[in-house]
Order: sequence, then structure tokens, then C-alpha cells
Amino acid sequence: MSSVDHSIEKNIRPYEPSFETMVPTPFVKFMRTCIIWQFIRFIIINIKMLLVVKKSHG
Repeated sequence: MSSVDHSIEKNIRPYEPSFETMVPTPFVKFMRTCIIWQFIRFIIINIKMLLVVKKSHG
């Protein structure tokens, strides 16, 4: 069996000071819920997919 040094591992338990999660900023919350922005992103992603498909067929 191989000996593995587990002293490097650090267990983080919830509700300790070292346990931190990312909290979205108000701007991020707005961008996630804005219908206009979501529609723009939808169009951009579809254009990118069309370009990838066009490259693979041509």
C-alpha cells in the first residue's frame, strides 16, 4: 500500500468562519433576471452555434 500524506487536506465545515460562498451582487441579480438581456444572450449563443455548424459543414 502507498502512504499518502493527508495532513495537507483541510476539511471545511459549514457555518465556520472559513466557509464562504459567493453571493451575487445586485448587478448580477439584475442581469440574471432581465428578460431583455436574456433574449440578447440567447441570440448571441444561437449565432455562435450557427457559425460552428457552418464551419463543420463547409
